[in-house]
Amino acid sequence: MAKRFLLLISLCGLLWNTSCNSEKEKKEEHTNYLVTNPIQKDTLITKSYVCQIHSINHIELRAQERGYLQKIYIDEGQFVKKGQLLFQIMPNLYQADVQKMQAETDFVAIEYQNTKRLAEKNVVSSNELAMAKAKLDKAKAELALAKVHLQFTEIRAPFDGIIDKFRVRLGSLLEEGDLLTNLSDNSKMWVYYNVPEAEYLDYKSKVSDNSKTKVTLLMANNEYFDYTGVVETIEADFNNETGNISFRATFPNPKGLLRHGETGSVETTIPLKNALLIPQKSTFEVLDKKYVYVIDKNNTIHSKPITITAELPHVFAVKGLSEGDKILLEGLGLVKENEKIEYKTVEPKAVLSHLDLYAE
Repeated sequence: MAKRFLLLISLCGLLWNTSCNSEKEKKEEHTNYLVTNPIQKDTLITKSYVCQIHSINHIELRAQERGYLQKIYIDEGQFVKKGQLLFQIMPNLYQADVQKMQAETDFVAIEYQNTKRLAEKNVVSSNELAMAKAKLDKAKAELALAKVHLQFTEIRAPFDGIIDKFRVRLGSLLEEGDLLTNLSDNSKMWVYYNVPEAEYLDYKSKVSDNSKTKVTLLMANNEYFDYTGVVETIEADFNNETGNISFRATFPNPKGLLRHGETGSVETTIPLKNALLIPQKSTFEVLDKKYVYVIDKNNTIHSKPITITAELPHVFAVKGLSEGDKILLEGLGLVKENEKIEYKTVEPKAVLSHLDLYAE
């Protein structure tokens, strides 16, 4: 019985000693924190904006005369050339008007010539000759107008482009102004995107009026468009509801990949001079404010507020720190304010080169 008791006491002592050693090891493991410093360097940031893609020319083709749609010479989605005949409205009535006005013009022209000969012989007055001339001019004007109406029965392409879907069918009775289809010139594309006021002010302070900012286009399939665009214009006014202003970039589209009405994202690269960079992993948030833990000369940690000036992958550009500050790199949830810790310092360059590792 005594032997069993002694054995039990020994076993309890062994378990207690093992538990203490385990707790001690955990404590030592928790105090072995990684610390780094902010690094100051020039870098680039990429800003992304949702955009709308428009053809450089996108118009509605409408009927200019009333009548039945007699012929359709093209198909939806077809590329057409400037001046190409697209639609024909039945021209019979307008052809008859032209013939009628031509006959009247010929008749008035004969009257004028007769009156002119009589005037030269002083048989009729100069006023009668002037009236005959006026009648001839009026007839010629009415003939020209009739020819314009006849010409309007032919709808031709005003520029090279792609035909949209038809809004009418063969044999439709058209009224003046009825929509036939749309025509898009996709040789170049205008890409519109909205920029917040603060970013607009930064842009204008860094870019001269004569320079052209290049941008890239991320398409809806998450692939980049082959050609870069150039910011050519900025709208005059801000939108009071959103606080944004619209930029317009022009992209070449020689392969015709982009079409009117597409969406995507415009990306622009902005240089940052002497930016103070820290890993995003080393920050934490309290009531919408960002903080880091700074270690003082006594190895005691203190929370310090910072201001984010720019965001990069896994990195923040900040204000409120200096290169000499020691900041806690990981284990932020395991420490408390004013706690003394043991740590190992990691060079900032090494941290930046392994950001994916530290971000896990």
